[in-house]
Amino acid sequence: MAPLLIIDDLQIHYGAIEALKGISLYLDEGEIVAVLGANGAGKTTLINAISGLLPISSGNVTLEGNRLNGIPPYEIVQKGISQSPEGRKVFSTLTVDENLNLGAYTQRKKKQEVGDAKERVFSLFPILRERRRQLSGTLSGGEQQMLAIGRALMSSPRLLLLDEPSLGLAPILVNHIFGIIREINSQGTSILLVEQNAHKALSLAHKGYVLENGVISTSGSSSELKSNRKIQEAYLGGSALKRKGNQTT
Repeated sequence: MAPLLIIDDLQIHYGAIEALKGISLYLDEGEIVAVLGANGAGKTTLINAISGLLPISSGNVTLEGNRLNGIPPYEIVQKGISQSPEGRKVFSTLTVDENLNLGAYTQRKKKQEVGDAKERVFSLFPILRERRRQLSGTLSGGEQQMLAIGRALMSSPRLLLLDEPSLGLAPILVNHIFGIIREINSQGTSILLVEQNAHKALSLAHKGYVLENGVISTSGSSSELKSNRKIQEAYLGGSALKRKGNQTT
């Protein structure tokens, strides 16, 4: 069976600056795929290119064999891809309920489906049900992250793009968010996860890609990446190496 998402030789420019330099990756139906890398590596550029928010210089983005190049973002949402952006970007002057309704804008005529999607969000994030009449700008950082993910789920995507979901959250909230991401995937939603927290990302993902300066430097299964010495030193704080050293002394 063909992959759900294929990125083929993708190049993205900001003016004269080449942000992505011909990267290729794929994601199978039902997978969580992690994209790791430092700030400025091109991770958010990749997410925004898939979402149609950035023009593609060359290469292709395809979903189930259908080319997405040049398609407006709202049509990409209709085709089954939605994004929870870096920094959450909730509409702070709107209520939780209103934010969720905006996430379902492309499905707004399908009232039953929208109602079902909202119930799914509330079952994943019970606190959002309690806060549904509250202005989203008054939520805590963790609650805003839940709302951003919930809003992205309102279009019932086949592929969910998550951009730095752990950013700025306390460790206990990171654990909670990643547990919910696992649950979303177990319900049948494929996930492309952009994340600087390599420990958490690789504990969740089926496979991963490492972006460095706009190119993919390394890829493999999560277990392969976790055991890769270069990845351990650069992204896992050398902790795995230290544990190995302690075991042999």
